Order: sequence, then C-alpha cells, then structure tokens
Amino acid sequence: MNASTFFKTENAERYLGTLCKHFGHKVPVSFESGSGHIELPFGQCDLRADTAGLGLTASAADAPALDKTIQVITNHLERFAFRENPDLNWSRTEPTGA
Repeated sequence: MNASTFFKTENAERYLGTLCKHFGHKVPVSFESGSGHIELPFGQCDLRADTAGLGLTASAADAPALDKTIQVITNHLERFAFRENPDLNWSRTEPTGA
C-alpha cells in the first residue's frame, strides 16, 4: 500500500536532510541531494526535494503499517518545519489486481 503528499516549501532540501539525518541514527537511510529513502521497521518513505517543495511517498505491507509510517513521518516533519506549519494531506493509492 502507498500514500503520497507534497509539502510546498522553499526549504525542501533542508527538511529532506534533517529527516534523513535524524532517522539515520536509528534505521537504514540513504540520501543525496534532492532525494532520500527512510526504511522504518514497519514501512518506508521516499522523499524528493525540488524548488517547489518536498514530495513524500510512504509504503507498507498493510493499512495499519502504512498509517503508522505516515504518522511517524508527519510528526517528525511537523516538528522540524514548525515555523511553516505543514498541513500534509496524504492520498492513498489503492492496490490493483487483487
């Protein structure tokens, strides 16, 4: 299962780095300029930063794990970007061919 959101900000690259560095102390993370990947025990999140903002795509095996992944990523981004008060609206992608 997947869900995506976009945070319009001029500081996308900074938030991408902050999230990846923070989680990198606890879980496997990879990141470079413009993109990152966070591997949580219950799901994962891909991040992409550009001049328009920060795109996030969470994925997990089932709905409860996806909900937890979204909650953890959202809570951390809200803390790191508190000056901008991010309002993340995640849209889920339904699995096909089931």
